[in-house]
Amino acid sequence: MMRAAIAFFILGLLSMLFGVYGLAGLSIEIGKILVAVFLILAVISFVVSLVTGRKTPIQLE
Repeated sequence: MMRAAIAFFILGLLSMLFGVYGLAGLSIEIGKILVAVFLILAVISFVVSLVTGRKTPIQLE
C-alpha cells in the first residue's frame, strides 16, 4: 500500500511538472488517503499485537 502511495505522489509531481494540474491534485489526494489508511492499519495491527500478546515468528536466513 505504501508503494501505491509513493507511486501516486510521483505521478502527481510529474503531472504538475507537465502542467496537468487536475490530474496532479487528484493523484496527490489519492496518495494522502493511501498513506492515512496505511498508518491506521499499522496502528491497529500494533495495538492488536500488544493486546493479544502474540509475536510474529522470527525467520532466520
